[in-house]
Amino acid sequence: MTNPAESKTLTETGPGTTMGNLMRQYWLPALKSSELVADGDPVRLMLLGEKLIAFRDSSGRVGVMDHRCPHRCASLFFGRNEEDGIRCVYHGWKFDVEGNCLDMANVPPHQDFKHKVKAKAYKAAERGGVVWVYMGDTESVPGLPDLEAINLPEDELEVTFVLRECNYLQALEGDIDPSHFSFLHFGLVQPDDIAEEVMARHITIDRAPKFELTETEWGLMVGTPRPAKPGFNYWRMTHFALPFWTLTPHGAIGDHIWARGWVPLDDTHTMHVEFSWAARSPAVKGRKDGSKIPGAAGVSGHLANTSDWLGRWRLAANASNDYQIDRAAQRSESYSGMTGILLQDQAITESMGATTDHSFERLAPSDQVITRTRRRLLQTAEAFAATGTPPPGAANPEIYGIPRGGDYLAAADTDWREAYEKEIARLDNRVSPARQAAE
Repeated sequence: MTNPAESKTLTETGPGTTMGNLMRQYWLPALKSSELVADGDPVRLMLLGEKLIAFRDSSGRVGVMDHRCPHRCASLFFGRNEEDGIRCVYHGWKFDVEGNCLDMANVPPHQDFKHKVKAKAYKAAERGGVVWVYMGDTESVPGLPDLEAINLPEDELEVTFVLRECNYLQALEGDIDPSHFSFLHFGLVQPDDIAEEVMARHITIDRAPKFELTETEWGLMVGTPRPAKPGFNYWRMTHFALPFWTLTPHGAIGDHIWARGWVPLDDTHTMHVEFSWAARSPAVKGRKDGSKIPGAAGVSGHLANTSDWLGRWRLAANASNDYQIDRAAQRSESYSGMTGILLQDQAITESMGATTDHSFERLAPSDQVITRTRRRLLQTAEAFAATGTPPPGAANPEIYGIPRGGDYLAAADTDWREAYEKEIARLDNRVSPARQAAE
């Protein structure tokens, strides 16, 4: 059971908090690059409880800074993005993407002290069609995480953003819970519904699997075996990577170049950022008769983005319309009555409340992945607080390129970690330099 003190540490990510300080040691995927246009409108942005603005200057550089002008705290969201800087409309003070004050328009030249003024700005970088933000110490900026998916060529990469209205931890935990897929997503699907060659059918045969877990340099590796053909097990491999990354098992490991980030915007809102290889085979091809499995669809439609602090990438199906649940379909076709795997997860994790009351939980042996992930996060955050030593992944971002989630068959008498390493070794479509070097 997670006690109140641990729960507080795990779920609070604002400035000065234990977990917030840890999160600030890592690069955060914050916006799609396409959201920012040179000399275009500034965009309101929340990250780790801070209200920021993002803009692209005349030269194409990205600036991310506190939305308050350091002069009189007027919001730079209303600023003029012009001539390689953002100019506050209150008194005309202008700042570049690094926060340097370029002009104090209302101050006579002999009284100008712009060299002493600096807006609070954060490091920004772009990769994979995404703007990344680093909110930690600028004297020790790590490299971007060497995730295999973000190293894909942009024309082969799909990037999805979805706002989730709950704490990052419960959103993340929904992604690494190995047993829920057999119920929430496939609860009414029977083994005979799915073609023999589709390995995912095994999750409909054994809905209460055992788990194998081990801590890794990047976080936690979880294997879920189920009996398959004689002498073989069907394995689904999941990874949790510090501080908020998941590599899920929903597809053949050979083409499952996929990563999800669960980025805390504040303590009750999370941005789900997904990177995936556009050419990969679908995880579930459908029923034997060629029809789609009810409910096993992709992302539902988004509402139009607004300029609100939390107005970006909201789903059209949401709490205000009960996620468009179809009760008739729930009785006969779909276990949840909601269309789309991501939407089903969204509804359930948001239904837990803005932040889960962990004192109300009654965890079972099937939740050992959850308890181990919480423990790893707590240990890492507390160790950083005690020593200041860069945590795993910040000190060595190349470790993110080693793991891959996915499913495969392995001989039943083979050690599970050895079987996984063999699968990884035979992959021939490596993207990450770290993964290539690991061979």
